[in-house]
Amino acid sequence: MSTISSGFAEQLRQSSISDWNACVQHRFVDEIFAGTLDDAVLRRYLVQDYQFINRFVALLGAAIASADRFAPRVTLSQFAAMITSDENTYFLRSFDALGVPEPERLAPSLTPQTQAFQQLMHEAAQSLNYANCIAVLAVAEGLYLDWADQPAKQQLPLPVRFEHAEWITLHANDFFRSFVAWLRSELDRVGPALSDAARAEAAGYFQRAVQLERQFFDHVYVYVYA
Repeated sequence: MSTISSGFAEQLRQSSISDWNACVQHRFVDEIFAGTLDDAVLRRYLVQDYQFINRFVALLGAAIASADRFAPRVTLSQFAAMITSDENTYFLRSFDALGVPEPERLAPSLTPQTQAFQQLMHEAAQSLNYANCIAVLAVAEGLYLDWADQPAKQQLPLPVRFEHAEWITLHANDFFRSFVAWLRSELDRVGPALSDAARAEAAGYFQRAVQLERQFFDHVYVYVYA
């Protein structure tokens, strides 16, 4: 399990702890670890989630551009390389396994929840404000580490199907743990130097991101089982 700092990053997490915990303990998480996740739910989830990659990479680019030091640019660039290689390959292999046709992979009908999260990432990137960008990244990656790296669930055998198992291991490995710890340390580093208004702005991005993550987890079941 990841180590949570007691600085700005943890203050932000605590400000959204109800929605944060709802994601970590979500039905989706339980079912993917058990290997019982309905293919229709996973398909809907992955098709919609794949539409985040373009905006997410743009958000990483904005964080790189607005960083106050060279070292963060290196770390963020290394993570961008992983997103555009290992994670992208997982999506493509899963689409093949789940029989997702090309049009649905590249230009599906976007749900309101997907559109809202895309808009949030776009706004954070357009702000060209390092704290805002890191705040959204800390949710997008930190929340996934927390659900995938739960000690009790890590004691379970991985599901048989790669579509389930690799979505877990992509978010529970040493590289990912280190990156999330780094994101949190960056929030702790830049937080004290922010004005009250800038801290509130970054907190607003963080809180919106957590709310939208919870809505995204919830909505795939609504669309499949409605």
